[in-house]
Amino acid sequence: MPRVKVNLPETFLFSVAIPVRITDLNYGAHLGNDSLLGILHEARVQFFQHIGQSEVDRATGQGYIMADVAIEYKGEAFYGDVLHIQIAANDLHPYGFDVVYSVVNQDGREVARAKTGMLRFDYNTRKLLRLSEEVTARLSS
Repeated sequence: MPRVKVNLPETFLFSVAIPVRITDLNYGAHLGNDSLLGILHEARVQFFQHIGQSEVDRATGQGYIMADVAIEYKGEAFYGDVLHIQIAANDLHPYGFDVVYSVVNQDGREVARAKTGMLRFDYNTRKLLRLSEEVTARLSS
């Protein structure tokens, strides 16, 4: 079975530190895969704020929807670790882009690489929207 491979870019647009909480641990006493996805979601929300966007604007019903996710696990994380998450955007197309994540702990040990495919979406009409030139420019810088 081929393994998932997430290629990291040379530069990132944003970074955030998020601690591993006790509730993020699984029965193996390390960061659970479901919790890592939740942590990536939090990082992505902060990234969207950084670029002047929101995942969903409740006033307009417009935002983004996740089309896919891939996580390549590189090591364990434990309670008390602080995850340093760097984020970049790549593979821009008229309706969306990939958000790429590099996750390392406070000691610089790699925990995971991930990517989420995000599409611009109108939650009222349930249809895709085109990315604005402004968003494309912010993601390309």
